[in-house]
Amino acid sequence: MKVLILGAAGQIPRYLTPMLLEQTDARLVQFARNGRSRINVIDPPRETVVDGDFTNTASLDDAMEGIDVVYMNDATGNMTTIKSIVSAMKKAGASKLILASVLGIYGEVKGPFGDWNRRMVGDASDRKDVADYVEASGVEYTILRLTWLYNQEGNNRYEVTQKGEDFKGAQVTRQAVAHLIVDIIKDRDGAFMYKSLGVGEPNTDFDRPSFY
Repeated sequence: MKVLILGAAGQIPRYLTPMLLEQTDARLVQFARNGRSRINVIDPPRETVVDGDFTNTASLDDAMEGIDVVYMNDATGNMTTIKSIVSAMKKAGASKLILASVLGIYGEVKGPFGDWNRRMVGDASDRKDVADYVEASGVEYTILRLTWLYNQEGNNRYEVTQKGEDFKGAQVTRQAVAHLIVDIIKDRDGAFMYKSLGVGEPNTDFDRPSFY
């Protein structure tokens, strides 16, 4: 298996990369702006770092060669970017896209936490447009609607809610998100396929994240 991590210098990939190297036999292509100076390679035979950005379709096409799974670390509301990624996937025959987005794009965050989140985040309609495009794109996808993120070593606990359900959890660790992504990549039964999942930490239905 060959996995492409887009935005590989971000915070979640710092946990995701070693987990994938330890728990799978996947080869990794790490794509990031100035990636060679920002990414610490752990296992050179299994890791390739590509310097590039999403406006350079040629570098994106090159990075996509032979890829099975694509993880996009930050699904911004830039429709041009997501269209370029999906186009490159289709050209290369990459079969699966895992897309990190944000909570609240469907109005699924209720109660005091939902009110607080809307004040903090503002309009998320551009993120919803990107999610809608991915759902209609024809590629296999899993969209992760992430709650507020923090770091805590050893805390890999996550729970998911389905599209159409109320969101649960005011916070979740980046370690837990990385663990979920590994679970999705390793899954052979299609349990995560064509799903938009709310991702939170169990028993954190607070009015706001504990670190605020």
